[in-house]
Amino acid sequence: MRLVVLAAVAGTAFLAACSNEPKYEFADGACYFVATPDNAPPRLQKIADNQPQLELCAARLEEMRLRFLRMGGSNQEISGAYQGRFIFIDREGVKIGKSLNGSRFFAMARTGDGRLAIPGAIQRDETGRPIAIAADPAAK
Repeated sequence: MRLVVLAAVAGTAFLAACSNEPKYEFADGACYFVATPDNAPPRLQKIADNQPQLELCAARLEEMRLRFLRMGGSNQEISGAYQGRFIFIDREGVKIGKSLNGSRFFAMARTGDGRLAIPGAIQRDETGRPIAIAADPAAK
């Protein structure tokens, strides 16, 4: 049994060492844009300092994505990084992951009018489509 466990640990360490995923240095509170130039490894470009939360970094990246689109760009997706987590923004919302090529987990969804919100905060109609205007919280 020990041999099987030892082999599993060694295999995991070997796969982690062979990963061709680039390693990055992250500064506390810094929000990065992940630039992916043609035929070159991805690189980080700092776009904001003193960001206390991942969601605020995602907002900065969304702001950047919308500016690119307003200037005539056609790329609907943008990637960034914050505190060792990678942020992926597209038409559906925001996903986060531990690596550029690994699993991504849904973090924020788009409301009916395109804003970003935590998925549980989005009100939906009977068909499941998001409602653009939330109910007045004082009315509850």
